[in-house]
Amino acid sequence: MSRQKKPNALKEFPVSTDTSDPAHHFADPFLPQTPLGSNTPERPSTPVARQSHKKKVSPWLRWVIEPAESFKLLLIPLVLYINWELLTPQLRPLLAPYTPAIGQYLPNGSIPNPFGALFLLSGKVPTSRPEDPRYAKDWCDLLFIVYNIVFFSCFRQVVTLKMCRPFAQYFGIRKEAKLDRFGEQGYAVVYFGITGAWGLRIMSRLPTWWYRTEYFWIDYPHWDMNPELKRYYLMQMAYWCQQLIVLVLGLEKPRKDYYELIAHHIVTLWLVGWSYLVNMTLIGQAVYMSMDIPDMALAFSKLLNYLQMDRAKVVSFTIFVFVWSYFRHYLNLVILWSVWTQYDLIPQFARRWVWSEGVYLVPWMKYQIFIPILLLQFINLFWYFLILRILVRTILTAETDDDRSDDEGDDEEEEEKNPDEKKKSPIKHKNKKTRKSAK
Repeated sequence: MSRQKKPNALKEFPVSTDTSDPAHHFADPFLPQTPLGSNTPERPSTPVARQSHKKKVSPWLRWVIEPAESFKLLLIPLVLYINWELLTPQLRPLLAPYTPAIGQYLPNGSIPNPFGALFLLSGKVPTSRPEDPRYAKDWCDLLFIVYNIVFFSCFRQVVTLKMCRPFAQYFGIRKEAKLDRFGEQGYAVVYFGITGAWGLRIMSRLPTWWYRTEYFWIDYPHWDMNPELKRYYLMQMAYWCQQLIVLVLGLEKPRKDYYELIAHHIVTLWLVGWSYLVNMTLIGQAVYMSMDIPDMALAFSKLLNYLQMDRAKVVSFTIFVFVWSYFRHYLNLVILWSVWTQYDLIPQFARRWVWSEGVYLVPWMKYQIFIPILLLQFINLFWYFLILRILVRTILTAETDDDRSDDEGDDEEEEEKNPDEKKKSPIKHKNKKTRKSAK
């Protein structure tokens, strides 16, 4: 039967559906979608072939994918912290004879709660004013990061499984693979929306507000942070560590740009780790914000496409292209320009490596800062090329929605099924012909 074209057809994102295409990470979500709630024809398969593609993990890593397990781990330090606070006053008379002997090694001569470092900031500067508390780096920051890696594992699964999945099912999304992708993008919208707004709030209270780049270097070292900046920085570090764990362990179905994502995460951790160690948190916060806001815009555009909100999808994607161009390229180039041309604004006394004084910006550190930001820019340019290719094809090619076309969720479920049956099935070939006929 011939299919009639819809009047006033909306321009689609006509991107190749070849799974070897590196554009898949951006292209797949913008392909024409299977009608919501429809039952796409499937070839016969055994129950074994229908099993989930999700990788089995060690019992020691179940907390990464099961929110109940990670929630239990999160509760343990909280319970121990509360018990310490309740029991220590009762035990203080018994410890009194020993307190003077050990008090000389402890701040304020008292025994602090050892479990607080897991979820409370450490390293408070004793000389800072109560109305303006300041925090420095501390070895206990590592405990804070570890605890928040577990927190983000729990938070991620709660958002994807308990919030986004029921939401997607309510709007008629049925395919398991598409439900997974919808959950991932929903989590990205939530996380990057929060950190993008939080980053704006923090930067508005810093001298670097809206990329006044000279203040990256003036008055260095910036070793004393306000508590909000330190918490933001460490939680961002924990988030990217958790994302890298998910990618490396293969707990998600790999995307077509898997290696680019791995490189992006490693470079990001390299940049944020070094910037924190050498007291360059102001430039690190600026880089973070330039990444988070466009990531939120991208994920939101993908969600609209999954929900088949075609007009909103096109508008959102167009806005996303401008947001990505400004934040991930223009502002990143502004930061690179600052590193290359304003590095000499560093005070003369700080141009040496002295751990005890918190100064590290010897001449070669200019390249240590410049190179990871440049590498991020190269990765972003690779993705930018793919984004612009989608945009150009959208402008040049008008195409009506093909209700019989399969989407990325369908394609991924095809890959999960028995490879022997995959060779025999005519469904995939039929779908390819359908896509070609739409052109």
